Amino acid sequence: MTSPKILVLRAWSRLNGFFGRGLVVSIGSIVLAGLAVALAAFLFLNTAAPRTLTISAGPPASSFHRTAERYQKILEREGVTLKILNSDGSNDNLRRLADPKQAVDVGFVLGGAAGKNSYDNLYTLGAINLQPLTVFYRGERRSLLSGFKGLRINIGPAGSGTHDLALAMLKLNGIAPGDGTTLDETDFEDPAKALAEDRVDVVFLMGDSTDRTVIRKMMRDGGVRLFSFEQADAYVRRIHTLNKLNLPRGSLDLGLDLPPEDIHLVGPTVQLVARDSLHPALSDLLLETAREIHGRPGLYRKAGEFPAAQEGEFHLSPEAARYYASGKTFLYRTFPFWLATLIARVLAFLVPIVLLLLPALRFAPMIYRWRVESRIYRWYQALLEVERQAQKDGISPERRQALLHEIDQIERAVNRIVVPASFGDLFYGLRTHIGFVRRNLVESHDGT
Repeated sequence: MTSPKILVLRAWSRLNGFFGRGLVVSIGSIVLAGLAVALAAFLFLNTAAPRTLTISAGPPASSFHRTAERYQKILEREGVTLKILNSDGSNDNLRRLADPKQAVDVGFVLGGAAGKNSYDNLYTLGAINLQPLTVFYRGERRSLLSGFKGLRINIGPAGSGTHDLALAMLKLNGIAPGDGTTLDETDFEDPAKALAEDRVDVVFLMGDSTDRTVIRKMMRDGGVRLFSFEQADAYVRRIHTLNKLNLPRGSLDLGLDLPPEDIHLVGPTVQLVARDSLHPALSDLLLETAREIHGRPGLYRKAGEFPAAQEGEFHLSPEAARYYASGKTFLYRTFPFWLATLIARVLAFLVPIVLLLLPALRFAPMIYRWRVESRIYRWYQALLEVERQAQKDGISPERRQALLHEIDQIERAVNRIVVPASFGDLFYGLRTHIGFVRRNLVESHDGT
């Protein structure tokens, strides 16, 4: 009966025989193992850029919403679907982005919206536009906001960017609720009509209400004046999220000479804010889209001025910083977006595997030699055990016969070992030692 120890050694020898049959097999085993890991990672792990993005924009038909629709069309060319969520504006966009339960990736946020709050999970991809604050009023010309004290001032609905900025600026001028000034929060559909009908004296406007057509209409109809921030530089120093803007004489209508003089304005930037989980490839794609849309000259911006790597309340995304410094990565600069994402997905796993395989292949000859030698040396352990048993005093004839049978099993197993010729000395040395142990066992029996 074959002993369990011999069975285990025989099975191990066969296993070694398969995996250590030759140097090619050893190298092939390493390569195949690496490829298997890479394939499993490729099939079960997905590092490709998502093909869908969600943006929190603004109210329907607002400038933010119209801008998001332009983003949507450009991204569609690259095979990326942009889902647009309506919102109440900048503050609502920021609230959604900060809430991990909300399925939102990016959003338009006005500078100053974050206030003193810190958002560690949010980055800015940069400033994409300027949002001027315009103040319209009736009556005699005024050069200071403090001159509006005691009047009826519309500052926009609570929670809007206009509302928060207007309160901050009025406070700097000593105007606050309860001092005799009426602060109206009505969201007028037609601010010019509200002024003409004497429902308010002053209106603070931002966003859609500040475009060229609206300003021209309000200044042309009803004797409404556009307030010029003569202290614009001081406001920019006091409120760091503001920028100084200039509206040159005649820039709205040369024929009517609107405005009739240079107007100084202030306003925050519009930031494209994203969660820190945004895929780098999508960050590049969004910035390319922003460059196509916002890179053109406008009433308040020069050609190529936006998008810009400006940090405010949010840190600039590392991917965005890399984009502003060197542009898109090689893959996305060279290949279509869908193909680049596929290549990136493959490289993300194959490169580490290859880096692991190269050192492993250097050790392949050493591993091969160790495996061949281990197939031979392992039987010495069994042979030594037989010899120790044979050297014990008072061994019975039955026990001696069992040991001889065990030696025969070892010899049969060893004869089935396949080794290269270069290891022949080890192989024949093992067979010689088997014969040596057998002779000693037989001779000790004959001598007793």
